[in-house]
Parts: sequence; C-alpha cells; structure tokens
Amino acid sequence: MNPAASVIVFTAAAGTAQGLAVGLSVAVMTSVPVTAATLHIGLGLAALLLLVGLGASFFHLGHPRRAWRAAAMWRTSWLSREVIVLPALGMVLGIWWVLPWWSVQAFVHPPAQLLPVMVVVLSVLLWICTAQIYACLRFIQEWAHVLTIVNFILIGMSSGLILLAALAATTGQFALLHSTAPWALTLTFAAWAAKTAALLRNATIKPKSTAQSATGIHSPAVLQKSMGMSAGSFNTREFFHGMSLVFMRRIRWAVHLLGFALPIALMVGLRGEGLWSASGWWWAVVGLQLAGVLAERWLFFAQARHPQNLYYQVVS
Repeated sequence: MNPAASVIVFTAAAGTAQGLAVGLSVAVMTSVPVTAATLHIGLGLAALLLLVGLGASFFHLGHPRRAWRAAAMWRTSWLSREVIVLPALGMVLGIWWVLPWWSVQAFVHPPAQLLPVMVVVLSVLLWICTAQIYACLRFIQEWAHVLTIVNFILIGMSSGLILLAALAATTGQFALLHSTAPWALTLTFAAWAAKTAALLRNATIKPKSTAQSATGIHSPAVLQKSMGMSAGSFNTREFFHGMSLVFMRRIRWAVHLLGFALPIALMVGLRGEGLWSASGWWWAVVGLQLAGVLAERWLFFAQARHPQNLYYQVVS
C-alpha cells in the first residue's frame, strides 16, 4: 500500500494520546500522588494530541464536509465505530479537563472517579476499532491477524507512558515518575517483541493470490511483462509505495532502533545512573520514539501487499 501522511499522523498521535490518558487515569485510580496542575497539563496534552490526529485525518477525506456521514454505518463498519468512539473519548477528556482542578481530590471521589474509568474503556475501544479497520481485511494477509490489534495497543501504551514519564520529570512529580517509568520500559519491551513477531510472520507469508490465480493460467511459468495499464492511475499510485528493497530494509532498521532499541537503552541507562528524574533525557527518549513510531506506522501500511498489485504493479 502507499502510506498516506494523514493516516500516519493520525494513528501515531491518537495512539500516544490514548496511552497518556490511560496512564493518567490508572495513576488516579490507584492513588498515585499527582498534583492537580500536572493532571491538568497531562489531560490537556492528551486532548491536544487527539485533536491533532483528528485534524490530520480530515486530509485523508475526498470531501471533508461530508465527514459526518462516516458514522452512519456503525452496525457493520469499524471505521464508523472509530468515528463515534474518538469524539466520545475527546469529550470525556474535555469534561475532565474543565472540571475544577485546583484540588486533586476533585478527581478521585465519586462521581468524578467515573471519568478515569470511562477514559480507560474508551481508549481500549478506540484502539480496537482503529486496528480492526485493517485487521478485518482478510485479503491483506499482513494485517489480518491478532498482532495488528496487539501492536496498536502496546505501541500506544509505550509512547503514551514515555510521554507521561517525561511530563512527570518536568513537573517534579517523582512519585508519578517512579510508578510510570518501569511500566514504560516493560511495555516498550513488549511492543518490540510483538512488532518483531509481526514482521517475522509477514516475511514468511505464502500469498493466497498468485499470477496463476489472477490470470486463470495454471502453468508454473506465468511471467508478467507489463503492469496492466499504459499510464499511471489510481491503481498504480494508491496500492504500492514505490520504494526500493534497500529503502524497505532501512526503514525496518529505523523502526527497531528508533522505536524500541535506543529508547530502551536510554531508559535502562537512566535507571542505572540514577538519572530517572532528569527531564531532558526523558524528552530525548520521547523524540527518539516519536521518530520510530512514525517509521513503524509507515512500514505498517507499506508492507501490506494488495492482491491487485499482481496485475498493476508487478512486472518482470
């Protein structure tokens, strides 16, 4: 597939926002000391990232003014369900953000205690809806498996908790930092393992569609000589990224190094040197992983091999 920048930004920004919101919600529900100011900043940042993702998604629409129609098919479409759940999550974050925030106690007693629970539930639902948009496409074998959902959740939680740790270090919330950082490290390891498993699986897939099945010619020596069209079209532009095999190998290395290996090395190093409270280092981890997550999102879409490419892209 040809990755669209709007979808890459949307999935990266929204996933990080969900991870940050879940981290804050769990901290409040488990009585981790959090000042009202830090909570207010974190909720505002999560809501802002959701808005950035939502704004980016509009650039993917042919007719943005008709975006409201996307929710009409909620009974059968995961995209429609995503369109419903995302604003609901944003609304709950907004309500929580505008509540009187000068006292942390305002957030931890009923009925306000319901808000963190709603944030966690809606965040998980949004991850499932977003991932299922791709996992339900059975004809794209690279997406149609449970690791698609697992990776959306783990990568979102990893990036969100790393951002929360950086925020806690910056605002001097060391109790929040020391409860968040180990989970950020653990979930980054888990996300790396799940992503590696997905890449290994996709590298060994045996395509269900072949040149023989596409043409109905069952000879083992079928060889395509043209791309099926004499000029470029929607089919030749939107279903293939056009990058070389060398570039694809490099982007895989970027995903492993920037998204996982270097952030993990920095987090382990910070803990070993007793520098977990150093906010500058944490923001360096955030920056590295942001680059890695964007590369991972690009690779997720680019590695999907649409069956139509047998006719429109593959040439001898």
